[in-house]
Amino acid sequence: MLVHICCSVDSHFFLQKLQRDYPGEKLTGFFYDPNIHPYSEYQLRFLDVQRSCKILGIDLIEGEYDFEAWMIAVRGLENEPEKGARCEVCFDKRFDVSAKKALDLGETKVTTTLLVSPLKSQEQLKRSGDAFYEKYGVEFIAVDYRSGGGTQDQSRVTKEQMLYRQDYCGCIFGLTMQRDQQGRLMDEMFSCVSNKILPASIEERVEMYRDRMQLEDKKVEYKIIKEKFLNYRQFSFKVISGKSEIVPAYALSYSTLPRKKAQGNIEFEFENIHYFSREEIRFVTLEFFNSTCGYEYKTINELIFNQPNINEELKFRNTLTSTNYDLTLIVIIEKIPKTKLTIMLDAKTYEDVREKLIII
Repeated sequence: MLVHICCSVDSHFFLQKLQRDYPGEKLTGFFYDPNIHPYSEYQLRFLDVQRSCKILGIDLIEGEYDFEAWMIAVRGLENEPEKGARCEVCFDKRFDVSAKKALDLGETKVTTTLLVSPLKSQEQLKRSGDAFYEKYGVEFIAVDYRSGGGTQDQSRVTKEQMLYRQDYCGCIFGLTMQRDQQGRLMDEMFSCVSNKILPASIEERVEMYRDRMQLEDKKVEYKIIKEKFLNYRQFSFKVISGKSEIVPAYALSYSTLPRKKAQGNIEFEFENIHYFSREEIRFVTLEFFNSTCGYEYKTINELIFNQPNINEELKFRNTLTSTNYDLTLIVIIEKIPKTKLTIMLDAKTYEDVREKLIII
């Protein structure tokens, strides 16, 4: 039996039940989910599915990540709600590819772990599955492992196995609507031009889940815990000298500007820190940044495209300020300007939760 897999939270519990109910069947997992976006989220979910299938002793095949073809398939349905017409088209596409994969492998049965997801309509899935049974002759196994306390049992298994519990279905349209309804920043879609790993980002989770697989290979005991913290994302930053000259500059992480724009001059310098006339803004030279941190950046552009990690930036911030909760805009610049400056910064701090790996 070919089992289409969407994520480890659904698949681990679902595959365990299939192994119990179909002991004579060789189960083969098929991870085909071009709807998942961004690609880093796809990598994270596939990574956890690989671990799950390894634990259960199930062969796993990865399908093509043909995201552009998926986008074309759902065109015009971008604003459909969860369980609406877009989801049905999404199921059809994945069933079509899964059914053809089953035929290629000589399988006569196919099913999907989407059946156990409380976010999906089982009736919708059955309609798609039955349609492809008629078309291809591949039987769709429509099992119900949600009823009779199944969802609660699935939650228990997820916690016991420390599976990656994503908080959105997967596609960009569902994510956008969900974050709008929650009034939350859609920080899954942010990444630095330098590929610096941001706090509580998908990339940070990918690294952590890879580390935990290495610990498991070495038989090292660990736990995954959660911690609440103040997160930060910077959308844009610009320093303008005079009326129009753009000055290369870098805003340190956790820099904020209440009204997003300030104009003024640098008034004085004390211990290599240059103080601006407005909004508690401070300037330091690239030379001072290098000498304090042991870096060798030659230009601000080099710094922008090869940023230090967040912990190093916070360490430098702490050398300039008197509190761990400082949100002052700190600007790194090659030379201190003597002209009038216009500073524009759009950034956000917000409460967030991140996962952390601890060895016990």
